[in-house]
Amino acid sequence: MYHPAGHDDGLRNALQDLRTGRWRSLRDLLAETPDWALWTQRTQVLAAAAAGTDVVQTWRAEEPRSAAAAVMHTRVLVERTLRAHRAGHRSTNELWHEAWEACQIAAHTMPGDPVPWVCQLALARLDEHQQWEEHRQAPPEQMLFPGPWGLLAEADKRDPYNREAYHRMLQFAYARRPGGHLSEAVGFVQWAAARAPEGSALLALPLYVRVERYLREGGREKALDLHWVAEDATRETLRALHGWFDLSPPATRSLLDLSHLAHALWGSLQFRDAVRVFDALGPYFTPAPWSHRTHDPSDPDLAAETFVQARARCLAAARDPGSGPQN
Repeated sequence: MYHPAGHDDGLRNALQDLRTGRWRSLRDLLAETPDWALWTQRTQVLAAAAAGTDVVQTWRAEEPRSAAAAVMHTRVLVERTLRAHRAGHRSTNELWHEAWEACQIAAHTMPGDPVPWVCQLALARLDEHQQWEEHRQAPPEQMLFPGPWGLLAEADKRDPYNREAYHRMLQFAYARRPGGHLSEAVGFVQWAAARAPEGSALLALPLYVRVERYLREGGREKALDLHWVAEDATRETLRALHGWFDLSPPATRSLLDLSHLAHALWGSLQFRDAVRVFDALGPYFTPAPWSHRTHDPSDPDLAAETFVQARARCLAAARDPGSGPQN
């Protein structure tokens, strides 16, 4: 099954209440969230569910001084802006400026919170020509691209190696060259992964760019393509496995990162290791990246079918000592 909360039972309960118009469990969940990494993850998922409702608006009306409500208000505005941008809606610019102002207020209200800065990074991709000065700052290393490095540094200052912040920066790199060459994105994820400590989810970032490269080169429905059996791809996959998966607490792992790692291990013929990641996913899956190997990426049932087939292939191979390369 697909569920945005995954193994996070508290988040699942809050989402259920949110969908019925109730906000108190949302407030209580955020109040007991123990660290900025989980706070970032939970507020992102909750905002995606709340964007089409007035639940957060009701919460703010009831508790106007709540800092958490202010952050969630910002999250919801950013989510609505990104959706309007994807849809090409004419209200995008108006929503963009409203969301940006909310980011400034939230950053002032909760100065130690990385989320307002992550939200600004999310909005930066809308500035496709980098007209805003803060979106074309000089990079920390010469081989990187000019971009919103100051925003990333502010998020880093509050929560070092914040997963969403770096994924937002990667999306900015894609927006700089839509449909074009991925050299800037590759350089960024290699730089980020090289800096990341052991156990960091940023070690899985290179796997995302490999999927993007696969898509841009027209790949579809290839079970074992050169993107994964190549030596550098296998090296990145095993680095994510041993440097992130093996060293991170299970409760901190993103389902999307687990799906990308399982997908990469399957593609690079590391079947026994892939089984461990499939086991960590349990009953859950995410449509991406599996949907990209189907003839209709918009159909989640096809993505689920591909996922199940890959899992079955890995389980069968793991039982067969002569099934292929393993590390």
